[in-house]
Order: sequence, then C-alpha cells, then structure tokens
Amino acid sequence: MDEDDNISNADISIDDDDDDDQTTTATTTASQQQQQRQRADDDDESSDVDLQFQLTNVTNRSTSGGGGGAAPTVVPPATTTAASAGIDNSPFHDWDSQTTQTPRSSSQVGGSGGIAVDDDGSAAAAAAAAGAGGAKPSFFFGTSSFILRSRKEVAALINTECCRGSPTPDLDSIMDTLFNPGTPIDNPDNIEWIRWLIAGGRTPKEFVKIVRSYDNHAKCGLVWVPHVVAYRCRTCGISPCMSICRDCFKKGNHTNHDFNMFLSQAGGACDCGDTSVMKAEGFCSDHGINNRVNRDPVPNNLLAVAEAIMPKLLFRLLQHFREHSDSSLQPHSVTSYSCEAFATMLIDLNNMGEIMRKVMTRTLINADVYSYFMETPCQDTRNGRFLKANREKYEDAVNRFPNPEPPDEYRDLPALGNKLVHTTLLEEFIFWTFKFEFPQTLVCFLLNMLPDQDYKEHLTRTFVMHYSRIPSVLEMSRDPDTLSNRVVHMSVQLFSNESLALKMVNELSLLHVMIISLKLMMSKILIQNTLHDPKKNFHFVIDCTRQVMKDHCYWPLVSDFNNVLSHESVALVFLRDDNLIDMWFQFLQMLQGMNVNVRETASHVEFEPNSYYAAFSCELEASAYPMWSIISHLQDGTHAHLARKIINYCVTTLHEWLDSIYIKEPKLSLEEMMQASFHFPLHRYLAAFVCQAVTKMGISLSEVLPSRPDILPLLMIHPLRVQVSVQFINRT
Repeated sequence: MDEDDNISNADISIDDDDDDDQTTTATTTASQQQQQRQRADDDDESSDVDLQFQLTNVTNRSTSGGGGGAAPTVVPPATTTAASAGIDNSPFHDWDSQTTQTPRSSSQVGGSGGIAVDDDGSAAAAAAAAGAGGAKPSFFFGTSSFILRSRKEVAALINTECCRGSPTPDLDSIMDTLFNPGTPIDNPDNIEWIRWLIAGGRTPKEFVKIVRSYDNHAKCGLVWVPHVVAYRCRTCGISPCMSICRDCFKKGNHTNHDFNMFLSQAGGACDCGDTSVMKAEGFCSDHGINNRVNRDPVPNNLLAVAEAIMPKLLFRLLQHFREHSDSSLQPHSVTSYSCEAFATMLIDLNNMGEIMRKVMTRTLINADVYSYFMETPCQDTRNGRFLKANREKYEDAVNRFPNPEPPDEYRDLPALGNKLVHTTLLEEFIFWTFKFEFPQTLVCFLLNMLPDQDYKEHLTRTFVMHYSRIPSVLEMSRDPDTLSNRVVHMSVQLFSNESLALKMVNELSLLHVMIISLKLMMSKILIQNTLHDPKKNFHFVIDCTRQVMKDHCYWPLVSDFNNVLSHESVALVFLRDDNLIDMWFQFLQMLQGMNVNVRETASHVEFEPNSYYAAFSCELEASAYPMWSIISHLQDGTHAHLARKIINYCVTTLHEWLDSIYIKEPKLSLEEMMQASFHFPLHRYLAAFVCQAVTKMGISLSEVLPSRPDILPLLMIHPLRVQVSVQFINRT
C-alpha cells in the first residue's frame, strides 16, 4: 500500500480536554501538510484523495441519565451545529437515509458518516458502532473495511469482491450513492470515483495503459466533429462517402492516388480498416485484418468491476434525459450540456480499446438488462419514487413524440408504426438522441462504438426504426441547419456499408421509409401551380417560400437516399420495385413546374426573392443527385429491362402532369409567355434515361420514345421556354 494513497490516524493530532462540553478541533500540522503536498507533487497519480477531518467532542446524555463524556468523533468539515445534529455531510450519503435532529449517544455517532473513536484514539469501537442507530450509514464511512481508505484501496477491495462473483453488496451500496438521482450527473467527484473504481485498485492511467495493451482492433473508427480536416481517396474508396483521418492517411500509401483533403461540414468517422467502405490496400500500417497481432489472453479479473458497474452507469445517463424530458422547463441544449462531462467519461472508456468497448456494447444491446430496469418495481422510498416519476416521464415523452402518418397500405411496416417500443438501452438512447435534436456529445458517444460490428447493426436497425420521425424533428427545430448536419453525421456512418444498407432495405423497408418520409414532409407545403390557366390547373407544387425549403430541412433525407442508392444492390432493388418507382415519381411531380416566375414590365425589380435559391437547390439535391446515382449502375445491356421500365413510368407521369396543368396543344398565349418555371425534373429524368439507354445499353430510340405522336411537341414546350428565358436573362 502506497503511503500517498492512505490517510491514517497518525496524520491527525488530537487535543483532549477534560471539559466534555468543549469542542476540540484536530488539524493537520503545517509540516505534515507540506509533506503531503510534496508527496502529491512526486506522484500525482497515487495521491488520489486528499481529505481533511475535523474531530469534535460530542456530549450526549442517555435518557436514563447514564453515560459520561462522549468520545471524540471524526466528521467531514462542517459546522459544529450540523455535526452535533447528526446531519450526514459525507459526499457518499445514502439517498434514502432519514437523518434525525435529536442528539445521539456515542454509540450512535458512527452512523452519521463519521468514525467514533474512544478516548485512547482507537477506531476499534468505531467499526463496531458504525450504523448502530440513527441515520443509515453511508457505504464509505459505515463499512468498516472502507474506513479511512483511499479511492485506490476501496477500488481494490471492490475489485476483489467482483472477482468472487455475485452478490456484491459493497459495490451495490457504492453504486446507489454514485448514481444517486438527487446528485447532479456532472458531479466531478462522482465521476472521478467511477474512474478509480473501474481501475480496480490501479491508478486510472495505469489501468488505461494495461487495457490498451490488449487492444487488437482492425478498424480505426475515430470520430470527428464539424470543421475538422479529413481525407478522401477515390482510388481506395468503395463508397463515395468514404473518409479517413489525418493519421491514417499519412500512415497509408496513397502516392499517385486520386485523393483530396477537405474540411468536414457535418462531422464524420475514419473508415480505415473497414473493407466494406474502402479497399484493403489503402489501409494504414495500424489497421486491417493483416495488421492484427497475436496478444496474450485478457485476464479474467481485469474488467470485473467494469462489467458489474456498466449497466447502472449507462442507465444513469438515461435517467438524466428522462428527468429533463420536458423542454418547456429547460432547453434541450442545457440538458445536453449538463451531462457532457459524464458522456465524455463514457467516450474515454470506449477509447481504451476493443475489450472495454465490448463491455459497453454488450450492455447496450442486451434486452435482459433493459428489462430489469423497466420491470423491477419501484420501492416506496425517496429514490424509488424518483425512479417511478422518471419512468412516467419517459412513457409520456414517447407518447407525445410525433408519429408519421403513412399511406394506409404501408401502416404495417415496422419502421412506420404509430408507437415506438424500446427493448434495449441503445434503443432508448436513440430515442433521446432524436428527442434532444442529436446533441453532439451523445452522437459522438454512440458513433465511437461503431467498430463493434454487432453493435453497428443494432444501432443501424434502431436508427431506421426511428427514421420516420426525422421530418418532424427538423420542422420543430430552432436550428435546422445544425441539426441537419448532426443527423447526416450519424446516418452516413450507418448507410455507407452496402451489405448493412441492403439488409435494412430487405428487412425494414428502408427505401419505402425514406421516400414516404420525404413525401410526408413536402406534402405539408404544397400550393396550387399557376402555370398556364390557374383556373384549370389542378396540379400542386412545393411552396419555395416556406421555411422548410429555405432552411433545407429536406437535405438529410435526400442525402441518405442518395447515399443508399450509390450501392448497386440497393439501386437494383429500387428499380425492380414498381411501388417504389411510383412513389418516387409522385414526389418528383411536386417539384415539376414549381416557383413560377412572372415577367415584370411595369417597374424595375430591386431585389429578387430568395425562393430562387431554394428551388434550384431542391431540384439539384432531391432530384438530380439520386437520378445520377441510379444511372451510374446502368452501364450495359444487363439491366436494359429496368431502364425501359423507368422510362415508361416517366412518360406515364408526364402524361398525368400535362393533363393536370390543362395543356392540350403546343401553343402559348401572350399571357402564358409572361410566365415561366425553370424546374422540370420529369423532363430531366426522361432525357437522361433515354440517353443512357441508347448510348450505353444498346436500346434503339424508337423503343423508348412515347408512342403518341402528339405528346412530343407538348413535352418540348417547357424545356424550350426555359432555353429562351435563359438567353433573355443573359442578354439583359
């Protein structure tokens, strides 16, 4: 035992007076304090606790009149009044303790969080007297084996208890105190105690070094926030969203490769070592299957405390979100900020490497762990009532959370259900991530564990189950731009893996969920189209002046859709499903002919409306990008039948559109010549797919052109009108 980790009675001087009513204070001498500071400077890792005690003589008389002067008692620094009243000032007070304000005898003083000693200075009587009466003793001062022990020593004793297996009464008592819901979650003393307990009798730095020595992960997985420099190598990348951190790029061989350095806008994670996202020859010297080395087996007792404490450790963070779920009482940002230190501690645990990460991920995805917390009856104690109230807040938050309203034929899809049902800690964490608008610390905490493949699949599945709520979260947000970046920060890590994305498409109908979610968002901002004769035009288009368009709230949805369509297997599922193609073209109709411009002839226009930018951005991101992703997979005659099918759908939808705007002949009146729209995505799709079919897939032009002879002139009117308008604008 290191001296710097121990506080003994030798460090305390006692001046004993004959007067029983006089309070005597024991202080550490100046020379002893200097020695302690010197030892702390020599080894700050070992000096884990620095406590100063106050010795107080407490005079108590029994009701029978017996008993002499009370023995001096060690109590935490406090006023004499508080000490004599029996108030527990220990930082490890029990939440359910009921303190009494009546004087207690010397045999009861030990229960106040102090240590009763006899006139000779012996602590033997204190150990026996601890918890004998009065307030329920705290674990630290009320357990004889922990009396006057340092964090390191207490952690060693707890580690021994955990290695013996259950039950673990001492650890349970400690956890009840550390995770006391009445204590702020960011209490630095509690967080420090957690670090020492998990270290199991070593210093935290020593423990980190030992755990990392057994780390043998193949993937980097480093997570970064927005505005961090990263690299993308198109030579090594399989997914267009592939990115790697600076260290992995410099340690890899990318000479003469097609790469670029970029400033991340939404945040990201390093893909080095992940064969589903990049080629193995691009891995750095530290990652990849071939770079894993044979290491010694992990000792059985190394993570004994971590495994025992992890469920309640993670559940404490959930309790924080439950407690502050009412946004009318406290802004989301305040709730997220107040748990930042706690979440950072969890991230530090994950950064120890693969073996500690496994402890965390197994707990997060274990349904039995969550069932225990949700089904265990809450006791009729202060703590129990608090937990019950938080459980009710959680259930109320789930019931109040916006639910999608999908078409009747898709209401049975698992990811479009009316109510969310959670079965693991991870699923509830994702719920609070959505509820609190993707707080950066929580997003980073969840993403840092993605190198664990089993966890990654559970996280992706849970994310998809909540995906249809994204439009509502974006619409209600006060800062949709930041929220959009954080949504994509998470989703791009999950959907860039082709096999995992395809699995979500097949098992949870991910493509249906994405398109329906996008349609539901845009259907709320439709207005009547004014092209040609407004009285006869019953076509509805997106209102580009609405906040959803100006703030680009749709961007995360179309970005994810474009991401999954970059995988050939997913794109082929889309092209083979008639319902998906039909829904997609229904969405494109909402963009067809939007933002009609009327020529002003009476006066000069000082300022152009900002709806211009919103309209062009929407067509580019929500229409053109997915189109080019699909076309990139149609490079030869193998899928010629799929190209014909999508062209037929495009022509059919154009027929419907021409009927809805009531244009019967290829002529424009003078009044119609004064208006124009620049947005015709259906025409763009027809032209692009016809060109690809003829030039790349061996299909003749006659096979794909519309069969009705009068349809081609009608289809040419609006693109020609755009060309004329552009030339007129350029000349003026």
